[in-house]
Amino acid sequence: MAAARKRRRGTDLEPEPEGGCLQAWAARSRALVGRWVTARCGPEARQVRLQQGDEFQELLLSIRGLPAALPVLPLELTVLYNSLLCTVGASDSAIKEEAKGIRLGLLRVLEACGACGQDLGMEELWQKVLQEVTVEELQAPLHHLGALQAAWWLAASRLGSVAGLFQLLSTAEDPGRAHCSEGQSELLSIIKAWQVPPEGSSLPLVQSAKDLKEILYTAAAFLQGLQELEAGNFPTALCLLQEAAGGFCSKKILAQIYTCLGCCTQRMGKPQTALQHLKRALQVDFQCLPALSHVAAVYHELGETDAEMQALILLYEALGKTPPAAASSSHFFLMQTELLVHTPLLTSLLRHHHPSEVKYLLARRCLQDGRVADAVEHYLDFLSLLQEGLQQQVPLDGCSALPRMPEVFLEAASALEQAGRHQDAITVCEEVISQTTDLIPRVLQVEERLEQLECPLPGAGVAAGLLSQKKESLCCLAWRAAGYLHQGWSWAKLGESKEAVTQFSRCLSVLLRVQLHGSGVKQTENLQAEVELLQKIRLLSLTGRGMQLLELGRQKEALLDFQHSLQISPGDPAAASYLVQALWKLNRKQEAAAQWQKFCQGSPGENGQQQGQERPLPLYLVSCLEQAMFPHSETLARNIQDYLEAAAQNTSS
Repeated sequence: MAAARKRRRGTDLEPEPEGGCLQAWAARSRALVGRWVTARCGPEARQVRLQQGDEFQELLLSIRGLPAALPVLPLELTVLYNSLLCTVGASDSAIKEEAKGIRLGLLRVLEACGACGQDLGMEELWQKVLQEVTVEELQAPLHHLGALQAAWWLAASRLGSVAGLFQLLSTAEDPGRAHCSEGQSELLSIIKAWQVPPEGSSLPLVQSAKDLKEILYTAAAFLQGLQELEAGNFPTALCLLQEAAGGFCSKKILAQIYTCLGCCTQRMGKPQTALQHLKRALQVDFQCLPALSHVAAVYHELGETDAEMQALILLYEALGKTPPAAASSSHFFLMQTELLVHTPLLTSLLRHHHPSEVKYLLARRCLQDGRVADAVEHYLDFLSLLQEGLQQQVPLDGCSALPRMPEVFLEAASALEQAGRHQDAITVCEEVISQTTDLIPRVLQVEERLEQLECPLPGAGVAAGLLSQKKESLCCLAWRAAGYLHQGWSWAKLGESKEAVTQFSRCLSVLLRVQLHGSGVKQTENLQAEVELLQKIRLLSLTGRGMQLLELGRQKEALLDFQHSLQISPGDPAAASYLVQALWKLNRKQEAAAQWQKFCQGSPGENGQQQGQERPLPLYLVSCLEQAMFPHSETLARNIQDYLEAAAQNTSS
């Protein structure tokens, strides 16, 4: 009895006991595979998979308790293959790094053949094993294990390593060609040429090598398509992604491939084709919600606002629902395409929007399209989410659809203002003003020497940090000034001209904290956008204050504001028109007529061309710009024209 137990532990190397152990191990392996085949489509598939992984690992440790021997190696490599697959199926942790078990298995193959390879890397180790080990019984297990190694390398995007391995595995003289030509399809050609060795009934596999080959082919096409898409080689990317779409994968992955096809054709300037691919993705798997967000983006590009809104509403509703449980069929294959394809581009293309982001997009698009009532509703819904503390769930990274929170508040104020809810707009702006109180220095200097920041001089890191800090301070200052600007317009709409003048003056006071040194208005490119925005806010505030001063009968003060506006933006039509009006009301008719002629005699396309070269205004300032426009006054124009005609007659007489 003691001797029998000793043989079962694998410590007796006599031929007859070894044969008994080999048969017992093989029977155990067949039983484990059979149990998995029975359970893989059932509700307990995951639990069985976890158990199988542990039991295959125990069996592998028992086999490796003996020195490596050629008769046992086919079983050992098969058990290793099954063990690793069960581990991968239970968790993707094993796919994140090279399987150490494969290396140990190859080293035991060399040990049994009287060779060694401890100092070799994995690629060199595979080359040595496949070139030097010619035992017929080991060929199929080595090919199976090689396919699994290829999966690990695909997951790490080591496509060159995969191609080299399959070249070693393939014995075909002419590997043929895949559907896509040129160098990018070479890997697909090599994988397709690989002849899958037959699976023996005595050493069954938990997942056939034939299925694994199809998964590797699909994953390789998908990965190469993503690489070409990222590189901007859109025709090649399209071909590879189409190849992947015809491959062996789950509905989830197929929907992702169609989504990438949609993004590729959109970048190729084919929005209608992009919509077809994206709709196909949703037909395959409606839970592929990134496809729906891309549909909205394509409709936005096409200018089909109604369709875009409908897509965003569907996306918002879908994000609010609990997704259905994954189907049990997803457990059928232990190695799946989704475990092998992970790239930053794919993560970006398939990024799920937070419901708050979609709500904001709806609000913004409504405001841009002039649907003020709908915009107000969506902005207020979004702000209520912020009050409930849900903003902590909203991603604020570079990929987020959300701008900085003060800008969202200012956009909401603009919508409320346009909807006639001026008191609500004032309240929202007060939130922006209060939150930026402690974020702005009393004096903010913008200096010409910051232009040299891009030079690799000592201390450049400190200078870059200073530039970043100045940018942030300028942004906070712009938000605070814009808050006062909106409050000024809201008070003006309420008929409270004195309060409006106060808010416009506060806006200008905030802007006075910025001191431009060195190059005046022409600042470094790094801060040019921020400086231009502040100048635009100053122009709108001066115009608004001047208008209200005219309402109060304070024409001289209004005149100064309009003159200052023209200094900031020479040729601005609103400032010039209001200046003429102020001069006329002050009975300075000759000056008013001269300004009117100067304005009217300007080049017809000059103003429009100048405005076209400017950076687009933030959405929250568009309504302020519209309110500052000078209304066409036929009476004023007629009066000036009569004055000019009378002056001409007096001169001629």
